[in-house]
Amino acid sequence: MGDVSTPSVAPERFRDALALWASGVTVITADSPDGPQGMTAASFSSLSLDPPLVLVCIDHRAYSHDRLVAAPGFAVHVLGREQEDLSNRFARAGDEKFAPDDWSTGAFGAPVLPLGVARLTCAHHAALDGGDHTILVGRVTEIEIGDQPPLLYWDRGYRSVAG
Repeated sequence: MGDVSTPSVAPERFRDALALWASGVTVITADSPDGPQGMTAASFSSLSLDPPLVLVCIDHRAYSHDRLVAAPGFAVHVLGREQEDLSNRFARAGDEKFAPDDWSTGAFGAPVLPLGVARLTCAHHAALDGGDHTILVGRVTEIEIGDQPPLLYWDRGYRSVAG
């Protein structure tokens, strides 16, 4: 554990600095007793090659937090440049995110959205405390790779790779 007497930076300064970190954009989906759940997440990363693990950080206040963390598995959709609409739709709270004709049911009952850059199917591996977030760790059981360039998020806006 760190020294709690050491002062932290101001939250606004922290957010401003992290906004300058370019990241890919993902949508995380899972099944729940309340129906399909999903949210846009930029805090996604690989964790381990052996076993193949990824992590996604979910704010405790997120509408789908409890249902995503409790699911036996989930899907990570790495969005392509043409999928900004999906990112925006899944960034809002509520259950009206899933259009009837743009998803199917995958492993663990997780909703599967159209393929962009990649899609990873994950079995729930662990849920760890991460301050005001839960670090959801998934063991990758399946991967599909698309042919789109990625959708990026940088300086509070969507970007794409030049070229």
